[in-house]
Amino acid sequence: MFHVLDRTLPQSARSSGLTATEPPAVFAVKTLLYPVLAVGSLLACLQFWGVPLYGPYFLLAVLTFLAAADFLDVAEIQRGAGIYFLVRWPLVVGFVWALLHLSALSERFEFRVLASWALVTPVVLWVGQTATRLAFRRTGVYTARPRKAVIVGLTESGMRLEKRLRENPLLRTQVIGYFDDRPGRRLPADNAMKVLGKPASLPEFVLRNGIGVVYITLPMTRDPRILQLLDALRDSTASVYFVPDLFVFDLIQARLDVIGGIPIVAVRESPFYGASSIGKRLSDILIAGAAVALSAPLLLFIAIGVRWTSPGRVIFKQRRYGLDGREIMVYKFRSMAVTEDGATEYTQVTRNDSRVTRFGAFLRKTSFDELPQLFNVLGGSLSIVGPRPHAIAVNEQYRKLIPGYMIRHKIKPGITGWAQINGYRGGDELESMQKRIEFDLEYLRNWSLALDLSIMVKTAAIVWRDQKAF
Repeated sequence: MFHVLDRTLPQSARSSGLTATEPPAVFAVKTLLYPVLAVGSLLACLQFWGVPLYGPYFLLAVLTFLAAADFLDVAEIQRGAGIYFLVRWPLVVGFVWALLHLSALSERFEFRVLASWALVTPVVLWVGQTATRLAFRRTGVYTARPRKAVIVGLTESGMRLEKRLRENPLLRTQVIGYFDDRPGRRLPADNAMKVLGKPASLPEFVLRNGIGVVYITLPMTRDPRILQLLDALRDSTASVYFVPDLFVFDLIQARLDVIGGIPIVAVRESPFYGASSIGKRLSDILIAGAAVALSAPLLLFIAIGVRWTSPGRVIFKQRRYGLDGREIMVYKFRSMAVTEDGATEYTQVTRNDSRVTRFGAFLRKTSFDELPQLFNVLGGSLSIVGPRPHAIAVNEQYRKLIPGYMIRHKIKPGITGWAQINGYRGGDELESMQKRIEFDLEYLRNWSLALDLSIMVKTAAIVWRDQKAF
């Protein structure tokens, strides 16, 4: 089983995932902990309020188990485990409630039961995660005798693998050293002393020292050395793994998949598939819907202001590229007397630009001109968080100048994004655009709902003091 190791941002909350090298008990606990605790929390609330577990509540328990298993992913129980479930739990509640509402069953539930269950469960999940980690420590899971492992090839992939194995004691794997046939001067100086010998001496070393796992980080080719090594290792009971060096590619959401029994590795893919796609869309609808409802008076005031202060349409529409590079129409409050649709030409707004109206300058300074894009989000062409969409003319210009520019279109563009909160909101000079694309691709590599929430909070904090808005 391949386990793709990826780089992560500190801001990105990710689950630890599952691997076949974990003990069966750990594998089972990480898979079942969250859904079992979520259902247990529901049963406790029913008991507290004196409500029996009859038909509708039994259905709610089943839906909760399935939704928690999918949306909450696997439990993180090693040291430093995060609490990303606090972000995903509302999605579980929203998903279950939507199903019950569409099934016309929502009226058969007591509000006090559902409210207490929704509020108490995150606390139960945190307590369960912490208690499980302590229980594993007390029962010796962390200190159980590890399997001995060696790595063939003192490569970047091998050193990265050793680091991950060392950081996660639940994997119970101790790397004894490396085997490499290169001379010492060609090996990484800091790790050269870890080389135990040449690959040719590996089979004897495995038998003599009780090695349980062999990781091969050399190229997966029909090199005679590899074939001879695999043939020699048949006389041992050691598990043998190939570790493909995927980091030679520009990885975007690398993962393993299987099509009809054929293993494939995604090198460049969208982070939104399965539950992640549903979670992203639900969060967009909930946040955009709430924002439209709360800002309705402001939207009306701005519409009147635009019409009153300058002739022309209230809403400005511009052609931009969306998901997979498909053309979309983005809405904004008109802030200029002269507008361009962005299909063939686009002139960046500058400070004291004569095209910007007096009321439009206020809208641009406060970012209120972006509010109609909430309707783009509800319609599905935009997301709340994602790479900012550029006018088509800008795309056609920079896709020829910046390698990987179009990769940002693997996801829906957003009203705000990782580049914007890092100081790259405006500016169409090449250097500024290159930095913006770097941040956009970094967002794709490290997406999580927690990262989205962080970006939204930081956007609200900086929008009033943004000196690049004019």
